[in-house]
Amino acid sequence: MCLAVPGKILEMEERDGTMMAEVDFGGVHKDVCLQYIPDAAVGDYVIVHVGFAIQRLDEESAMKTLAEFEQLGILEEEFGDQFALAAKQAGLSTGTEKS
Repeated sequence: MCLAVPGKILEMEERDGTMMAEVDFGGVHKDVCLQYIPDAAVGDYVIVHVGFAIQRLDEESAMKTLAEFEQLGILEEEFGDQFALAAKQAGLSTGTEKS
């Protein structure tokens, strides 16, 4: 699954002519391209889809959405260990499960 997930811009830097940001998704940090939102700033909340910030979002809406995603387990599915998730879905043991 690939969702558009809200996150907060923590840091920004230009890389090879492209503005990039470190974005916090409820404790998970990922690199995100800001090419579609060139006037974004540190502290802004953005909606990210497949590694690109596609829209700015207010903090209240971002926090509400992140809380709902967390409650539904979507953040773990989106950002968790994909090999462990695939093994779990296939009914296989990865040897990393907690007792």
